[in-house]
Amino acid sequence: MQYRIDPISGNKLSALGFGCMRFPRGISINLAKSEKLVVEAVEKGVNYFDTAYVYGGSEDTLGEIIKRNDLRSKIYLATKLPHGKCKSYEDFDRLFNEQLQRLRTDYIDYYLIHNIPDLSAWERVAALGAEKWIADKKAGGQIRQIGFSFHGAQAEFMKTLDAYDWEFCQIQYNYMNENYQAGLKGLRAANEKGLPVIIMEPLLGGKLASGVPKKGMSHMRETVANRTPAAWALRWLWNQPEVTVVLSGMNAPEQLADNLNAAEEAAVGVMTDEEFAVIEKVKAIFEESYKVPCTACNYCMPCPQNVNIPGCFAAYNARHANGFITGMAQYLTSTNALHKSSNGSAANCKQCGLCEENCPQNIKISAELVKVRKKMEPFWFGLAIKIASRD
Repeated sequence: MQYRIDPISGNKLSALGFGCMRFPRGISINLAKSEKLVVEAVEKGVNYFDTAYVYGGSEDTLGEIIKRNDLRSKIYLATKLPHGKCKSYEDFDRLFNEQLQRLRTDYIDYYLIHNIPDLSAWERVAALGAEKWIADKKAGGQIRQIGFSFHGAQAEFMKTLDAYDWEFCQIQYNYMNENYQAGLKGLRAANEKGLPVIIMEPLLGGKLASGVPKKGMSHMRETVANRTPAAWALRWLWNQPEVTVVLSGMNAPEQLADNLNAAEEAAVGVMTDEEFAVIEKVKAIFEESYKVPCTACNYCMPCPQNVNIPGCFAAYNARHANGFITGMAQYLTSTNALHKSSNGSAANCKQCGLCEENCPQNIKISAELVKVRKKMEPFWFGLAIKIASRD
């Protein structure tokens, strides 16, 4: 494992961080599988673990794993304040104390104001007394480092960065999002202020791991035969000196193994000109093939009409990237469209717009679902559903 220094605290952080939003799930989080992954990650040198109040069951699961395996002193724990739930000063303590209880700890190493889309969001929280509350928690040792996670326009990131004496920040960044949201400019601005930068969505919700179009895969394999697409994406990030920790939502042993292997070469300046050229080719192929920048974060879910929004977009993108048969098979599977009682297809959308209020990518979900329906539900689709529903 390679490590990078947090210049503010002096903490030695693993270049690979464990993003706990995507713990293995069935109906709920699978504790046994999650525990095996977390314990192995710690044994292999991962020491930064990121969760959040709104990651359904993630804090509780991580807290139980930490307690059962006596891991607290071996890791840096990051979680996030759901500022939208804060209506008064007292809510800060109420939510924070609940998080401490869930995580079986009495302090948080890296605490973030979660999902800041613009400066006004921080100003609203500050107006409730957040700065005093943070100062009190830091003085008492319950919060060690304070930061924010960002989902908004680049200009708003710059304003938010300057609005408070932050000690770290977390941004979405990958080779497909170099100029999206905070982007490279935001990454460098934070670095220039001396802040460690934590990277989320390095694989764009898995698209840069398992969703690379066939033509892009060919370019990668011709250059380095045994390097996975995920390793390419991580290597591109670790090549940059401004990147401190890259979070990966690992939910299977093979994903953990691949990420750990890649992390052994997580050094600045390792990318060659030939490798950069490959990335540029893959980016161009992605831009031709992928239509909706959904990362399957599930912030839009559940849909009141039962639409599987991430599933619809994933299948729609797969059709453009890998052909009709692949896309349609994925659509039928992910939306369960042929079963009347649990049909989650795009046709169910009533354009209510609730999903768009929570989308950190600012996707016009309702409009995109109209496109999905036109493309993925041809003239014979409705008849097929009616026939299937008779069974």
